[in-house]
Amino acid sequence: MLAFTYWLLKPSEESETAKYLIHFNESVLGLNIDAPVKYRGINVGKVSQLKINPKNSEQVEVLVTILESTPIKSSTVAKLTAQGITGLSYINLSLGDNNAPSLKATKGEKYPIIQTVPSFFENFEQTLGTVSTQLSKTLSKTEELLNDENQAQITLVLKRSAGFMDRMERLLNDESITNFHSSMENFASASKKLDNLVPKVDIFVNKSLIWEDEIAKTFNSIMNSYLGIRASADEVKKAVENGEFNIKEIAVDVVPTMNNTFIELQHLIIQIQETLNQYKRSPGDILFKQEEIKKGPGEK
Repeated sequence: MLAFTYWLLKPSEESETAKYLIHFNESVLGLNIDAPVKYRGINVGKVSQLKINPKNSEQVEVLVTILESTPIKSSTVAKLTAQGITGLSYINLSLGDNNAPSLKATKGEKYPIIQTVPSFFENFEQTLGTVSTQLSKTLSKTEELLNDENQAQITLVLKRSAGFMDRMERLLNDESITNFHSSMENFASASKKLDNLVPKVDIFVNKSLIWEDEIAKTFNSIMNSYLGIRASADEVKKAVENGEFNIKEIAVDVVPTMNNTFIELQHLIIQIQETLNQYKRSPGDILFKQEEIKKGPGEK
């Protein structure tokens, strides 16, 4: 093993080594001197030195020796990786951007510094810490939610909910459901009767208009008769004023006209009286024609 390591790191014209610094922000437990440095799973170097970063006591500074032929770019990152269940660790390098420039030492630094990314255990610890923090906050909020006052309110809400459900159960018993169905049937029946009544209302309105027209015609006839009587009276008055009063001529010309007018007026009054008497006996007769005509003896 020592011979292989010596052969691997022995400087030559074809293969020489270069030193790099890596600053870890996490624990390097399991990482020892001479621990492998791998590039995508291939051994390319070893750990040469471990110490606290003199510029930042929160970091561990690791000096590594790597084959110079290894493509260390400015985008290359180092990650601390566990070796199975042995408890040992090694450093794994990832290239990053293939077109990135080669990594060079910055001004004031002896060696180039390779950037790091958190290890699996570091990510797990951070995630666990975040989950623990969130769980703690959740428990704290739950405790605040379940204080004495809120518990009393929750108890009151549960009691009211139970009371409401009990009333609903009593309301929706078999008798209530039967009554509800009966009400719905009555409503349907009333709706049907209302639908049947609407055409009859239309008939009532139409017949009322006809009845009003007949009454109007009757009154117009009465008015015409009145005008006829008034005209005859004016003729008599005019004859008397002119000294042409001749009872024979008046009897021949005016009396028959007045007699006919009085007869027509009498017939109209009788018709109006019969109509009013019919409406008084059976008001619904205008709409439904419900009155039965009483027939005399022997009439069919």
